[in-house]
Amino acid sequence: MSDYIKQYATTASFTDDDIWIILSNKIEVSIKRKIITYGVRLSNWDLSIKRGILTGYNEAFIIDESTKDDLILSDPKSAEIIRPILRGRNIKRYAYDYQNEWLICFPCGFTNRFSNNKHNKEQWLKGEYSAIYNHLVKAEERLSKERNPKAKGLYKRDDQGDYWWELRSCKYMDDFNKPKILYSEIVQEPRFYYDEQGLFYPEASSFFIIGEQLKPLVMLLNSDITFKIFKKYYAGGGLGSSGVRYKKAFLLNLPIPRLDVQSEKVLTKIYDKMSSKNFINCTSEEDEARKFIANLYRFTKEEVDYLINN
Repeated sequence: MSDYIKQYATTASFTDDDIWIILSNKIEVSIKRKIITYGVRLSNWDLSIKRGILTGYNEAFIIDESTKDDLILSDPKSAEIIRPILRGRNIKRYAYDYQNEWLICFPCGFTNRFSNNKHNKEQWLKGEYSAIYNHLVKAEERLSKERNPKAKGLYKRDDQGDYWWELRSCKYMDDFNKPKILYSEIVQEPRFYYDEQGLFYPEASSFFIIGEQLKPLVMLLNSDITFKIFKKYYAGGGLGSSGVRYKKAFLLNLPIPRLDVQSEKVLTKIYDKMSSKNFINCTSEEDEARKFIANLYRFTKEEVDYLINN
């Protein structure tokens, strides 16, 4: 045993509050040391990670394209509070698979901001947004016949605002309209999409990131190097051989190299080239990005090969 230890032992330092991981060989020790040395935890970046919107009753508040068109045709005012929504399963790597789903979005406090009728808010809703009011009432009537009698339903659900037609209180509702990175939490590969126009509202099965340097950041997060780093050292395990769970706490703990002006320009330029090709057949651009990201961590070719293939 003593001879074996002399031959294979490595030195590990547990001097900070990083996750304790047993490293099996010298190349892993070197990789981990460089991650900590050249990376900065996302919790120290100028960004914020937040969960998508929770309706408490998706069957009524999330509608298809046909229903959306009917509501607007019946009452054009309906368009004011209908937004395109993405679920976690519809978010892909650099892209999305939009299923023509829409959210009826009365934020918490909406009614009190716009209604002068202090006595009967529901009458105000019927007058201002009659088509949507009728849709919600009919949806509740239809769905109440199918669900467990003990279920609370639309009117008494927990996740609601000041009134049953409003969504729960969400202090960051305005952030949905900003440029943001959307991502799915449980995945087999990195699936981060940059919503540059602030078009989509994320559903509760997805998360989003707002802040600075989002375009190069989405390149970093979608990189196979970063994915393997996260999976091996920061994901917490538990999802088998291939999957990971991007829990907020785990993702914020992930060290990613801080980008100077030149580095930001390089990754942004690569992203723009991939975007011009609709992220199709971008092998050369992704190779370029991999080499650049590896250099940010000061990884050797041997270390990159170990990360990607081991």
